Amino acid sequence: MSKKKGRGGKKSGISREATTEQILTIISKSSQQGFNYKQISKKLNINDPSEKQMVSEILRELAKRGTVQEIYQGKYRTKAAPRGYITGTVDMTRMGYGFISSEEIEEDVFVSAKNLRTALHGDKVKVWLYAKKKGSRPEGEVVEIIERWRNSFVGTIEIMPNFAFLIPDNKNMPFDLFIPSSKLNGAKQGQKAVAKVIDWDPNSKNPVAEIINVLGYPGLHETEMHAILAEFELPYHFSEEVILDAEKIPAEITGKDVEARRDFRRIPTFTIDPPDARDFDDALSLRQLENGNWEVGVHIADVTHYVKPGSLTEEEAKQRATSVYLVDRVVPMLPERLSNHICSLNPGEDKLTFSAVFELNDKSEVLNEWFGRTIINSDKRFSYNEAQEIIDTGEGEVKDQVLVLHKLAQQLRAKRFSAGAFAFEKIEVQFDLDDNGKPLGIKFREMGTANQLIEEFMLLANRRVAELVGKKLKGKTFVYRIHDKPDPEKIDNFSHFITRFGYKLDGENIASLPKAMNSLLKSVTGKKEQNIIETLALRAMAKAVYSTDNIGHYGLAFRYYTHFTSPIRRYPDIMVHRLLTAYLSEENPGGQEKFEKQCEHSSKMERLATDAERASVKYKQVEYMSDKAGMVFEGVISGVTEWGIYVEIVENQCEGMVSIRELDDDFYEYDEENYCIKGRSTGRVYTLGDRVKVEVVRADIQKKQLDYRLE
Repeated sequence: MSKKKGRGGKKSGISREATTEQILTIISKSSQQGFNYKQISKKLNINDPSEKQMVSEILRELAKRGTVQEIYQGKYRTKAAPRGYITGTVDMTRMGYGFISSEEIEEDVFVSAKNLRTALHGDKVKVWLYAKKKGSRPEGEVVEIIERWRNSFVGTIEIMPNFAFLIPDNKNMPFDLFIPSSKLNGAKQGQKAVAKVIDWDPNSKNPVAEIINVLGYPGLHETEMHAILAEFELPYHFSEEVILDAEKIPAEITGKDVEARRDFRRIPTFTIDPPDARDFDDALSLRQLENGNWEVGVHIADVTHYVKPGSLTEEEAKQRATSVYLVDRVVPMLPERLSNHICSLNPGEDKLTFSAVFELNDKSEVLNEWFGRTIINSDKRFSYNEAQEIIDTGEGEVKDQVLVLHKLAQQLRAKRFSAGAFAFEKIEVQFDLDDNGKPLGIKFREMGTANQLIEEFMLLANRRVAELVGKKLKGKTFVYRIHDKPDPEKIDNFSHFITRFGYKLDGENIASLPKAMNSLLKSVTGKKEQNIIETLALRAMAKAVYSTDNIGHYGLAFRYYTHFTSPIRRYPDIMVHRLLTAYLSEENPGGQEKFEKQCEHSSKMERLATDAERASVKYKQVEYMSDKAGMVFEGVISGVTEWGIYVEIVENQCEGMVSIRELDDDFYEYDEENYCIKGRSTGRVYTLGDRVKVEVVRADIQKKQLDYRLE
């Protein structure tokens, strides 16, 4: 027994019961804190190992009886804390602390760096909430890491005499990764590489990792594109096993295949795609029926004929879930043999397709429809510009079909907008690249009526397929593309913001919002503020996702909607083809749970692919501006934060930051509510949407960051 007096004045030889009371007193007085047996022993001035063992046993007994809670192994807290546990996702900051967002609580929960307990940005965690004090924000501590968002990181190698570090590129990763010399795997000083965490003792500051892929030296085009893909944990090549599996898939079309399909090979058919497209997964056919109506065929590559469940190719496509489009390349969901050859609807070749065929009258009303497997032979591959020229001039190959489809498409489009669809057409940035990937210029892709022609018939096919299952086959499992109504608070904030440009959003409620938003978007077309208003309008909307639970598509004003038309580049379309095949054959495709799980995965992979695409655009914008230091451009303030203002240059949409430290004419304070910073002495205000002139100070390619200075 210890010879020292305990805090309660008890001498050595205290009973187990008395020690239990003291433990409960300590724990209950500090309801916001968890204790292990060592901490309790220290508070009781217990040093003897056998007495410490007794404290540990008492804590376990109290937890077993439910008197205290074991918040994680070996650490205990009183049950009196009022909020308990929540599950959420970590939003990490550069300073090392984080916030937990959870559906179980309205406010984000603050967690200090030490209480994150190795949890990182994006991790799914279990959190113990501290008792909330009046007027304070919720706080807590991580007690369990349920699921790691990622275990690999991209960064730059720093080699020391006996070990190395990987300095992560990700701003949300505040820790360098410790790399033992034996785990460098050939990586050299200054190279970019991918490291995988293999161990992380909670008592150590740095995770231990090994290099799993060396990307090359920073600044090289291939290195940076691969680094972007690796940063979002997206693949950039197929394994040899998957390629060999795809090579085994027979390409020939047999007589049995033809007999089992509706034959469209003699009907005028064509594709319309971007000029640099390498895979064509949709085609249109048109013929006039004897009754004067129009038969429109929407023909989609029959990927499921070739890609079978359980195959390596299928499993790879399921995991990837989507093709990824960077500024200079497509990382396909399917191996090239399938995506660019066997499945691609190349002109002049017989191709197996899955089709939605509609009988339309001159008012674009659907009178009849048919869904099933077909065979086609495309007569012509058009680029959007070539099809647009036919629409504009009335001349060109298969002009009669193109012009009729254009007329029908414009009628479908008008009906859609009158029903409450949104007219979002975000400007797409494109680059002129030299052979080494260096950007020579920036241009913007324009959406013409040729784009609308394809869009409207793809929307029609997607909608009618979803209606067939959702309305006529009620209760059947299906994969829907859903889009929820926007958050009214976000719409209010957006409406308040646009008033500084002299605009007004006239929608009084969610029902009238589409018409009001479309009117606004039309009025900003061609204006300097067009891009920022369109961007913020999109941010105010909910995000579309995949789900087996149909709530409709608010943005398109469709009660039923799915993705049927792009199975070469989207796995949900493959699921839709399989489900539709099962229902047309009166077969049971299986339970809902497996499809919902894949919907969630596909939605996640779609978000990652979009983020990677944006990162590649940002990188090329920074690279494009790297030789323009000292040049002055006109811009619009596109973001305001406590550390500075973001400015987007009007002519090329390259966004950079003006640090608040650079504004030396006054002391500026951030006003979050009014989207501005304000000078304390002068009262000068810089607010979201203001037009300003900026000088390019530096372009940091490594950080993908542009620094500007106000002129």
